[in-house]
Amino acid sequence: MAQRTKRNLLLISLDTLRADVAYGGHLRNFDSLCTQGTVFRNVVSSAPITPVSHASVLTGLQPYQHGIRHLFKEQLSTSSPTLAQLMLAAGWQTGAIVSCPGLNKWYGMNIGFDHYDDEIPRLADGSDPLQTIDVKKRGTALKRAPVVVERGLRWLQSRRDQPFFLFLHFFDTHWPYEPPEWFAPAGVNPYEGEAHYIDHYLGQLFDQLTQWGLLEDTTVIIFSDHGEDLAGWYPNDHAGAGGEHPEEEGHGCLLYDATQMVPLILIAPGLIPEKRSVDTQVRLVDIFPTVVDLFQLTDPSPRAGRSLRELFHDSGENRVAYCETYYREEQSKAKDGVPGLGPWKALRIGNRYKVILDVNSRNLSVFDLIADPHELHPVRFDELHGMTIGELNSSATTTK
Repeated sequence: MAQRTKRNLLLISLDTLRADVAYGGHLRNFDSLCTQGTVFRNVVSSAPITPVSHASVLTGLQPYQHGIRHLFKEQLSTSSPTLAQLMLAAGWQTGAIVSCPGLNKWYGMNIGFDHYDDEIPRLADGSDPLQTIDVKKRGTALKRAPVVVERGLRWLQSRRDQPFFLFLHFFDTHWPYEPPEWFAPAGVNPYEGEAHYIDHYLGQLFDQLTQWGLLEDTTVIIFSDHGEDLAGWYPNDHAGAGGEHPEEEGHGCLLYDATQMVPLILIAPGLIPEKRSVDTQVRLVDIFPTVVDLFQLTDPSPRAGRSLRELFHDSGENRVAYCETYYREEQSKAKDGVPGLGPWKALRIGNRYKVILDVNSRNLSVFDLIADPHELHPVRFDELHGMTIGELNSSATTTK
């Protein structure tokens, strides 16, 4: 194997994986990976829906900056280069294997990737999954975990002698929660069964990377784009036809911690501490500047986050986290949707307080996440006094 002059980057998305399930101590391979690097326990996603959140990861920008806020309504509309563009320009080979309609190249997230595999099957009724806004129906059109691993390794096999950036996207923990093989312990719910299904194939992926001798020269970043509200399977769920939020179908419409808190692991032998756990609140938008920092890339554009390097050895200050959902508008107009829904925006502050703004009604709800961890008892304000929507956006970008 040729001598390397640059490290590799392996970016892995475990779509729809809740933080509490990821960190529950029951996923053998995931738990092993946690011991190999630094684990961030309080990570906030920018949006509870796949294309919006991934666009924030791949650009380091918030949704109102990169332009994607709905399903198949907007494409990337920023002049700032994506992470793949930066790495391609600096000499890395770039490849991606993605697994669902929400990462179709139509959005523009393929920009900068030499190879972008977004092939998915049609729906059971023969229709195009790109043409439905029903997140559950869309979720049945996916590449399964073994296909992602097989195609990722196939792309890598002939390229592993040169520096690479490989993005692998797993979609199995998305509805309908029907793992083809059962690797979970008895009594586990079907959603967690899907998590064990992914975990099994993560083990196969890393076994092969170990055999090829790649891990010593590879920085691994594992995250989820958002969580999942299981309508009562977990104590902090808010969805359900008989509940307060019948509009929620897994994710997309709400900004509670069930969907906004996600796992994040960074692994880089010799560069990032092993067996370290960080409780400081951070954001998914911090991934981009962290890669720029670790790989010494030249980035001409300002980003919404900042590097996580300062937290590798010190606790640091909690970072104000902005998130939003405009998918509520699409649900409001859907055939079987809930009429009258408007966008929500939120700030998670100090790893303790959550402020949620209903943009149309201008109602503001504040939660104390220590006194009320399941966000059941908001303090409500009928109107905003002294805070405009613009100021809410501004606070998210200027308070880092």
